[in-house]
Amino acid sequence: MKFRVIVLAGLSLATLSSCKKAVENVKGRFGANAPKDQFVDHIIAQGTHNSDKNAYKPVNTSEMKFKVIFDNSAVYSTVDPWNQGDINKLYGFSDNNQDHHTNSARIGWRWFENQLQLFAYVYNNTVESDKLIAAVPLNQEISCSIRAAGDQYIFTVNGTTVSMSRASATPEATGYQLYPYFGGD
Repeated sequence: MKFRVIVLAGLSLATLSSCKKAVENVKGRFGANAPKDQFVDHIIAQGTHNSDKNAYKPVNTSEMKFKVIFDNSAVYSTVDPWNQGDINKLYGFSDNNQDHHTNSARIGWRWFENQLQLFAYVYNNTVESDKLIAAVPLNQEISCSIRAAGDQYIFTVNGTTVSMSRASATPEATGYQLYPYFGGD
């Protein structure tokens, strides 16, 4: 089973900024070489957890904005029904120049109760917490952002906003890019 997430992200030196319109789907490496205003496919192959585009990229930003389309491959059933409620990861960044399991902010996702749900998902000093943001449709463009705002992260999905604590009060998050990730056990 493959999972396909298409992400549109514009890149600048200090921040990741959203783009107005997707031109076309582009297969290839995300990062400095990705064309601006174009979607990039992220594929997670059966038996793996990480996106096929998972290159190390330093991040120093106050806000990450991106658009995403989940196609029908985001509908899944886990072998162990208990795992169906687990949260997969979409996009985000580590923070405080630390490992992402120490400090980070991501938008998470799962197929649960017959809907695609997006979450605010953070680690603060190794403690994981999450909060449901919204259920979203398949095969439609979804606007997302994660903002570092003092001691809070502000998550927005299609205009719905939630905030979560942040183990820092710096004006910018400093760390590395986090890419799509599926599963765990």
